[in-house]
Amino acid sequence: MATHSTTENVQEEYFQFTSDIKKQLTIIGVVGAVLFAIGVLYLMIWGGGHGHEAEVAGAAAEGAHGGEGHGEFHWYERLFTNLWINNVYFTGLAVIGLFFVAFQYAAQAGWSASIKRIPEAFGAWLPYAGVLMLVVFVVAWLAHSNLFHWTHSYLYDENDPRYDYIIAGKQAYLNVPFYLGRMVLYFALWYMMYRYIRKESLAEDKLGGVSHFHKMVKYSTIFIIIFAVTSSTSAWDWVLSIDTHWFSTMFGWYVFASWFVSGLAAITLMVVFLREAGYLTIINSSHLHDLGKFVFAFSIFWTYVWFSQFLLIYYANIPEETIYFVERLSSDYYSPIFFINLIMNFFFPFLVFMTRDSKRHTIIIKVVCVVVLVGHWLDFYLMVTPGVLKENGSFGILEIGLAMVYLSAFLFVVLGNLAKAPLVARNHPMLQESLHHHT
Repeated sequence: MATHSTTENVQEEYFQFTSDIKKQLTIIGVVGAVLFAIGVLYLMIWGGGHGHEAEVAGAAAEGAHGGEGHGEFHWYERLFTNLWINNVYFTGLAVIGLFFVAFQYAAQAGWSASIKRIPEAFGAWLPYAGVLMLVVFVVAWLAHSNLFHWTHSYLYDENDPRYDYIIAGKQAYLNVPFYLGRMVLYFALWYMMYRYIRKESLAEDKLGGVSHFHKMVKYSTIFIIIFAVTSSTSAWDWVLSIDTHWFSTMFGWYVFASWFVSGLAAITLMVVFLREAGYLTIINSSHLHDLGKFVFAFSIFWTYVWFSQFLLIYYANIPEETIYFVERLSSDYYSPIFFINLIMNFFFPFLVFMTRDSKRHTIIIKVVCVVVLVGHWLDFYLMVTPGVLKENGSFGILEIGLAMVYLSAFLFVVLGNLAKAPLVARNHPMLQESLHHHT
């Protein structure tokens, strides 16, 4: 480990969050908001269902769910569904940014020292994500939405014909006060660790030395332990509990894998764009190659978890397990998305990133990373939508518009945070390793 100061070797540079960039993000947000508003009006006037009758094997689903019917479809169900998809997706990008920084420090990796500011900036979205998550859940609950079917009180009343003994048996864990408490705890822990790591990172910039580096290693290790638990429990809470009767012991890993590869693609894409804009001149093709290898490797990891979960459920052929895939494969609407999901998130990145040179060309990197980011948004769409909307699932300008609004807000926060500190951590004790990184 090189412990001497490196400030004389690297010119200090700051990202300029210019008015032009803000204008472009504003345009994306405004266009998205207009599309979203038109989509909501369309839902209110003409309804929000896909229009196919029982294409998701509705009768079979009702039987397998012990009579769990979601009642009449209301337009706002699709609204809440899309808000929740974007909440979970962009929360994942934020917390994976922090996780990336943490495991680099815990491993004492030097190659990434020159790019750590980018994933570090992602964590700035966490408080906004927490507020949005809390607000959407509470509003959906007060509106008696089917976003989380288990929140309906009649399910726990033995005198009500809609009583559900399976859901009632999970009441100790699935109840609104405990659920909200866990949600607040997740974001409080994640944001607290982000603030600790960010504070030491900025102090290291000013003072140099290795004391702040060692504190970063300590805080990073603590965060990884926290995240090892909360990444799974939050996946159970925010996604798995939507299909209340269904369960999978691999689901926490599955959501983590989707979050992780999305975060890696976002980090890689931002590094490439900054480099093309004249920043991060110390980044070479070897850094891009390693980032590409991360995206390539964890696309395979996501596929491994996806296939393992699918194969175990397919092989056992137990009705209460297979219903999850029946809903997605027996529908004329969801089935194409099911296979598009596999193509975008495995076959495309796997085949394109297979060669060494492909991970060193920025145009190829940008195409693959954009496909992966869109693909994993669709992955979360496929995790959430069938469980809430059943045969009424649809995709249109509402989904596109709302995703654009979230993207604009996320980038505003991240780029604003990125502009507040030097773009390269000049006093990182392992920066020399990153400067001379070649693979």
